[in-house]
Amino acid sequence: MGSRIARRLLDAGHDVVVWNRTREKAEAFPRVAATPAEAAAETDVTITMLTNADALRAVTQDISPPTLIEMSTVGPDAVRELAGRMTVIDAPVLGSRSEAETGTLHVFVGATAEQYAAWSPLLSALGTTHHVGPLGAGASAKLVANSTLVGSIGILGEALRLADRLGLSRAAAFGVLDATPISAQAERRRAAIEADDYPPRFALSLARKDADLVSAAAPDLRIAQAARSWLAEADDAGWGERDYSAVVAWLLDVADEQQDQRDDQNDEEPIADRESADEREDDQQQHEYP
Repeated sequence: MGSRIARRLLDAGHDVVVWNRTREKAEAFPRVAATPAEAAAETDVTITMLTNADALRAVTQDISPPTLIEMSTVGPDAVRELAGRMTVIDAPVLGSRSEAETGTLHVFVGATAEQYAAWSPLLSALGTTHHVGPLGAGASAKLVANSTLVGSIGILGEALRLADRLGLSRAAAFGVLDATPISAQAERRRAAIEADDYPPRFALSLARKDADLVSAAAPDLRIAQAARSWLAEADDAGWGERDYSAVVAWLLDVADEQQDQRDDQNDEEPIADRESADEREDDQQQHEYP
């Protein structure tokens, strides 16, 4: 995302100095700095697009730009922490690589009215800007937006898993979903699900990171917690580099395989042991709910 944002700004006529933690990723640009401090020293505004809050702290620890526009998805706490050391505008984006390349991102800006007026012309080269409130509001808005992405893909996967359990064909299930509020999500994912092909537009590991931020911000959100658990399972199993929508395949295939293994283990368990476990559970329920 960072390289595509830099390219859009170059194409819009801005003088851009780039720095990347992996230098090879920056070599195609005309001006490449050796360090973050060198890049920040040569510019009127510094833009960061990084993986997580730890990377943001590491990259910004030795810089002091006139203004920093923070475009990563790191949550409002990390943005406010950064603002204790420098002037910050938070402006995370909704969209993926293709939207960055075409300048059709949605940019959620947390800033004063004066800051927004000063920097929205620059940010408009990347897409549509939305002034959503003061510092931290942009980061908050991005979590709200991403909670719907994570939640809807989890709901889609569980709906298809339910259809499998009930013996409904995949074609019939998609026909049913086409008549529901989730129809747009189902239509976008149908071909990928049927072909088991998930080109990486938004990595599953990043979706899990965003889900972790949502969970930390509001641990009482039950649907968000459930969607996060599916992403966490798939990521922990090594699926992190796949597109986040591959969590549907996890739900439909791997999760069922794991359940089958648990069922097989239960079948192999001696009847006496199962009865003892059932009795213990009944006793516990009677104790908890007299």
